[in-house]
Amino acid sequence: MPDLLLELRSEEIPARMQRRAAEDLKKLVTDALVERGFLYEGAKAFSTPRRLALHIAGLPARGEAVREERRGPRVGAPEAAVQGFLKGAGLTSLDQAGTVTDPKKGAFYLAVIERPGRETLDVLAELLPEIVRTFPWPKSMRWGAASAEPGSLRWVRPLQSIVATFGPETETPEVVPFSVSGIAAGTVTYGHRFLAPEAIEVRRFDDYIQALERAKVILDPERRKDVILHDARDLAFARGLDLVEDEGLLDEVSGLVEWPVVLMGSFDEAFLDIPAEAIRATIRANQKCFVLRKSGLEDLAPAFILVSNLVASDGGQAITAGNERVVRARLSDAKFFWDTDRAVPLEDRLPKLDAIVFHEKLGTQGERIARIGAMAQDLAPLLGADPALAARAARLAKADLVTEMVGEFPELQGLMGRKYAALQGEHDSVCAAIEEHYKPLGPSDRVPSDPVSIAVALADKLDTLVGFWAIGEKPTGSKDPYALRRAALGVIRLVLDRSLRLRLLEQVGAADRGLAGRGGADAKDLLAFFADRLKVYLRDQGARHDLIDAVFALPGQDDLLMVVRRVEALQTFLDTEDGRNLLAGYKRAANILRIEEKKDGRAYDAAPDAGLAAAGEPAERALAEALGWARETASAAVAREDFAGAMQALSTLRAPVDAFFQDVTVNAPDPGLRENRLLLLNALRAATREVAEFAKIEG
Repeated sequence: MPDLLLELRSEEIPARMQRRAAEDLKKLVTDALVERGFLYEGAKAFSTPRRLALHIAGLPARGEAVREERRGPRVGAPEAAVQGFLKGAGLTSLDQAGTVTDPKKGAFYLAVIERPGRETLDVLAELLPEIVRTFPWPKSMRWGAASAEPGSLRWVRPLQSIVATFGPETETPEVVPFSVSGIAAGTVTYGHRFLAPEAIEVRRFDDYIQALERAKVILDPERRKDVILHDARDLAFARGLDLVEDEGLLDEVSGLVEWPVVLMGSFDEAFLDIPAEAIRATIRANQKCFVLRKSGLEDLAPAFILVSNLVASDGGQAITAGNERVVRARLSDAKFFWDTDRAVPLEDRLPKLDAIVFHEKLGTQGERIARIGAMAQDLAPLLGADPALAARAARLAKADLVTEMVGEFPELQGLMGRKYAALQGEHDSVCAAIEEHYKPLGPSDRVPSDPVSIAVALADKLDTLVGFWAIGEKPTGSKDPYALRRAALGVIRLVLDRSLRLRLLEQVGAADRGLAGRGGADAKDLLAFFADRLKVYLRDQGARHDLIDAVFALPGQDDLLMVVRRVEALQTFLDTEDGRNLLAGYKRAANILRIEEKKDGRAYDAAPDAGLAAAGEPAERALAEALGWARETASAAVAREDFAGAMQALSTLRAPVDAFFQDVTVNAPDPGLRENRLLLLNALRAATREVAEFAKIEG
């Protein structure tokens, strides 16, 4: 089967855009082929700092003929409908259409559309230019004399050449005949800009990969990452050091080089007085270099790993020396920040926060800190934390935002505050909370364990959520500029991971009162938002979203820990035969009630007549007795938070419900008997509501 090789080589592709661009190229081309009926065996895209490449294996040489029957409007339909049908089907008159008769709806026009199979090469020549011209770069540019012309090509950086070949492995592939903005597709590409700048002719993908390797280009970014990582580890080991691995930096650096060469530089040991995190941030942000540790220890070594894109004649000495000069200058700045920050207590920095606006409708950072402090102090007793320590931690939690170090490296917020607090003798719990109140930042981030940290973290996140809810700034679709979904997930993880008992509605109300004069948050709407986030969080753990809905549908369900425990018990119950059968019985009862209530124009929501039920048929009497016991028992079990016990009580209804539907006619001729039996079904509905709203359960 023939393969497609496509390379789009440009002056530069920023590292941050490469992975997405490769995925976009693959999706755009394969989707366009599949849409036209061309299936393939496999596809893979690649990226380097100068090229995007795509290999699609197993394409047919020619597409199959297509025969499609398209039904049109009813015979005798208005002229506009007929003309629309003809145009869509590619017909010029109704003489080219047939008719088909539907026994119930009558005769309709029918078009039989036949398309002959097309050569794949022709289809590629048709679709590839459009994909190149409309490629979805986040940022793009025009260049050269043609840039003044309307509709001229936009690309991330000037596009320099296109390789596009198609054909089987056993024959010489053909060039896909197309051009874009005067650049014709061909078989010529170029290797490394400096190490092998000569032209290379390529035809097949395997030849292409090998030719690039000889020209000092590793096409696959994963292979470049592997080379960098293993060479860095080996170089560090040879010097008695350990590499501090950094997946994000590794991704970025692999997108900066086509032929990675790993080198080691060093810096003055005196700089190790700076906190390790600040050294790492400095070297990472400014030089895209990796830091090193002393072998087997946590302490940093006065050395770093850099990745060059050149095989230098001097073994990389000049490149290393240049990086060392820059690192020395940057670390000198970091040392100045460190020394300057330590001289000013965090408390003395607080007035600056009064001048920084958090949000125009929510006040300054200083006002927000006051709200967080009050809430953390109130939360502390519920969490076993010292209220005074919680208030102190909240007061200092944001002070490092106005330090020199955090101003230069915002990613160090919290961490530097912890270090400055420790230096000025703050309580260990206060120091921990200053760093940890931002946590957890995501589904895999660590959850704090210190009660003071938890109190401040909850207060911070709840203030954020309630504040933005109060001013109507809620997430919409994929847009969430204030990271409110992350804040809600953080609250959920803090509550569940630490088994905390927290009434959300009470806390939302308290936070809302702290926002006096700034509107009011819709507590029920915010609770629904938490429910949605909880469904997302629990989905990966196998929990069913409908069971979460079934529990949240009950009144007063704002204790997330109890919601989850109730959902777990409900899921366990519904996995049993008794649970499945009772759900089926409930559904049957609910359907009957819905039909009869609609027909009668009334709700059957009163208690059944016990005497009338007792005088009825045996199955009727048995169900009435079972319902009374099960509801009372389930209610008592829920009150003591024994959800498994509540489910067990409901399970006793399975047999009497089955017998009732088998032996008893609900719609009895006697109106009084019929009404009481419908009220019995309502009693079943009421009994299940002790544990969940069964109407929300699917299946």
